[in-house]
Amino acid sequence: MPTRKKHPNKEIELAIQYAENKGWQYKKSGNSAHAWGRLLCSLHEREGCSMSIWSTPKNTDNHARQIRQKVNFCMHRSEGEL
Repeated sequence: MPTRKKHPNKEIELAIQYAENKGWQYKKSGNSAHAWGRLLCSLHEREGCSMSIWSTPKNTDNHARQIRQKVNFCMHRSEGEL
């Protein structure tokens, strides 16, 4: 399985790793997309949670915090995480 490219911002990269450790999956954006990628929750269906990861957000600390919050408040967490 190929490894994904690291996000250029350290705080956002750590937040992405946090999400991946909680079962979320990274999906690369298309070539014409403005986002760096997307995170998908463990449900992996249309009803599942997802979040865009921006390449250059206005405030990197806020964006990293938003990623962690989205992961923490996902209603599709496994029973062991509740």
